[in-house]
Amino acid sequence: MGTDDMDTGDAFYWDPYDPRFTPDPYPTYRRLRDEAPLYYNEKHDFYALGRYDDVDRCLPDWQTFSSARGNILEFVKSGIVMPPGTLIFEDPEIHDIHRRLLARVFTPRRIAELEPRVRDFCVRTLDPLVGRDRFDIVEAVATDMPMRVIGMLFGIPDADLEALRESADESLRTEAGGQMDLQGGAGLSNEMFGDYIDWRREHPSDDLMTMLMTAEFEDENGERRTLTRDEVLVYCTVVAGAGNETTGRLIGWIASVLADHPDQRRELVDDPSLIANAVEEVLRFQSPGPFAARYVTRDVEFYGRTVPEGSAMMLVLAAANRDERRYPDPDRFDVHRKMGQHLAFGVGAHYCLGAALARLEGRVALEELLRRFPTWEVDWDGAKLAQTSTVRGWERLPLVLR
Repeated sequence: MGTDDMDTGDAFYWDPYDPRFTPDPYPTYRRLRDEAPLYYNEKHDFYALGRYDDVDRCLPDWQTFSSARGNILEFVKSGIVMPPGTLIFEDPEIHDIHRRLLARVFTPRRIAELEPRVRDFCVRTLDPLVGRDRFDIVEAVATDMPMRVIGMLFGIPDADLEALRESADESLRTEAGGQMDLQGGAGLSNEMFGDYIDWRREHPSDDLMTMLMTAEFEDENGERRTLTRDEVLVYCTVVAGAGNETTGRLIGWIASVLADHPDQRRELVDDPSLIANAVEEVLRFQSPGPFAARYVTRDVEFYGRTVPEGSAMMLVLAAANRDERRYPDPDRFDVHRKMGQHLAFGVGAHYCLGAALARLEGRVALEELLRRFPTWEVDWDGAKLAQTSTVRGWERLPLVLR
């Protein structure tokens, strides 16, 4: 297929691994919604849906669109058996048991208690940059902040977080056009957390790890117990992986989208009460996690065609979030938009547990950024955009201050 096939009247094609789609996938997503509302990719053997109503219907229907084989296309296709406690790779009822445990951590009170510490991190990070004529927002804030916040939850010292972050990032990284390496269960375990679990067992504290080790629950066999060490390890790995990449990408998108919309950025400077809704609009407009994969458990029909049992289904959240059937003028960024529910965090049983934490980090980062730097431009020549089969966002985003 030639490079021009994406933009001409030729047969529609979309490939989540093809780097040609990464810079601006939205014209392709429009064609997906209009020309191929049920799309089948022969090369990688998966189906895809991109209209809001279809994605919104499938996400909560775990009986048909199962997460038991993972939510990433490579996992679904691999048939790898996931270890218990890998929340995003489970269906109810076992999913509900494990999720309730984590939900005790992500309470509104606990999230609210983190805000002063998140703000303090932003202040300490951004204050030394005042007076500079440029800095990379990804390097300065987006790379470091999410793992620092995970460290706050887990009770892990800052000095040890860098190695953990690099390990979590590496498990999700793919080469352009490539797929994740799943050999040996890569991406599912992070023994580095093991040292902290063992240490924390001897030194309990008021943190996530202690709570996970001591919380009693009734398991799927009706037994009242606490989590095993291996189960705690899986929980920690899932929380760190899910919370690190996507939140970091969100902060990069906030900076790049507002550079493209300086008038609206000025409105946020003048009226910070608009910032929380602006973060929601960035999530809709440039969803950091653009896809969710599912395993199809029974034959199901869309648009007069049957998706057979055993298929892999890609739910294209980023396409659904730009569906004009749901949002007026969806390709326009608008900090005043009254959008109701967007799909950046999913919907149903697998709605992102860390959504409130991601929103907090995005809002506080933007508040502190605007307080010091009311205007900036992007050095687009120095910027680098990356996409894996899980996330899309900036690896480098140099801001030029004026």
